[in-house]
Amino acid sequence: MHGDKKVMDNNWIIVGAIAGSFGTRGEVRLKSFCANPKDIETYSPLNADNKKTYTLKIKKVTKDLLVANISGVTSKEDADSLKGVKLYANRDNFPNLLNDEFYYSDLIGLTVLNPSSQKIGTVSAILNHGASDIIEISTSKNDKFLLPFTKETVPTIDLPKKTIIVNLPSEVGE
Repeated sequence: MHGDKKVMDNNWIIVGAIAGSFGTRGEVRLKSFCANPKDIETYSPLNADNKKTYTLKIKKVTKDLLVANISGVTSKEDADSLKGVKLYANRDNFPNLLNDEFYYSDLIGLTVLNPSSQKIGTVSAILNHGASDIIEISTSKNDKFLLPFTKETVPTIDLPKKTIIVNLPSEVGE
């Protein structure tokens, strides 16, 4: 990976974020977005949204976070200064997916349709605040709304057609 590579193109997938310092020797608390949190280490070195590249080594696993050493970070102050920095891995380092699998980053920008094929908007984000995944949809009126990202709510994802079908709850207007 190269530090000068654009982080936001489709070849980069967010795999974690730095949550702050751990201790006084420059270790960081790390939130992994990988299905198996420790897998983040296998994608190292990682590009960051601060335009730097970091190599990381997991030191221990806590209940909610990983504790890691990252290249170039040797003090608590260095680690604290990286709080909130997002870490990205090159998509080429990920395993090939099966037909019905996808990366969440593949969904951003897809057209959102209701079951009658009427356009509702576009996928603007996939979020997870701890409980379950949530899909954020932006409408043509620049409104945004959230739906649970479940098979019931999002029964169809068609990557070749760049569309998804959603079942809207009755309280969400079309």
